[in-house]
Amino acid sequence: MKNYHTLEIEIKNGACHIWLNRPGVHNAFNDVMIAELSDIFEQLNEANDIVAVVLRGKDRSFCAGVDLNWMRDVSKNSYQENLDESRKLAQCFLNIYNCKKPTIAMVHGVALGGANGLLAACDLAYCDDSATFSLSEVKIGIVPACISPYVIKRIGEYAAKDLMLTGKRIKGQEAEACKLVNKSLANLLEMEEYVQSVVDLLKTSGPNAIKHCKDLIYNITNVLSFNQMHDYTAKMIADIRASEEGQEGMAAFLEKRKPNWI
Repeated sequence: MKNYHTLEIEIKNGACHIWLNRPGVHNAFNDVMIAELSDIFEQLNEANDIVAVVLRGKDRSFCAGVDLNWMRDVSKNSYQENLDESRKLAQCFLNIYNCKKPTIAMVHGVALGGANGLLAACDLAYCDDSATFSLSEVKIGIVPACISPYVIKRIGEYAAKDLMLTGKRIKGQEAEACKLVNKSLANLLEMEEYVQSVVDLLKTSGPNAIKHCKDLIYNITNVLSFNQMHDYTAKMIADIRASEEGQEGMAAFLEKRKPNWI
């Protein structure tokens, strides 16, 4: 695994923990962090020993969104330079969303502005009750453009209007209620324990089945028309039943034993 300037990588209990590591600015992202996040999520696609990827923040916060000093510098660039930077940011969110491994965001402290794109692009997101969320871009005269596909997918059109138009701040339980996170836990310790229980569940699933399941959800929600889904899903299940992992999983179930990936 590479060494990164703005990320700390930790492998434990079958998961790769990616720590956003700019604690002096509440892990706000700049061009370096964007490039490094894009890279690590691509690298992990081929990591056969990794069951899940956990994205989290060092010290007091998950992420305070964009680094204001970097944004100040970018605002002075030409339109083309701004467009190029924005495309790199959009690609970062896409790499997280398209990761072949199950991805989990753990949110504490604050998740401001673009930080909500990081957590929304993950498959699962958890927080503690004291975490603060805000889609605050409108407060400084801009819009949450690159993160909007993922936030809107996660919470829906009208909840997105509520948060994006007002820029209001909400806490963990309200974030759970509007589905910005899957669950809000009482404190950091409970969140740690809960996320580990999720990773443990993922370990009991077939590795190829997880990958195919992510492909299935992606294609059903993003690619195929309703009429195309019938043949696609029938072929997928037939292929997987005939696969080595599918045969082993069904045999283990019928023989009342654990499959060989456990």
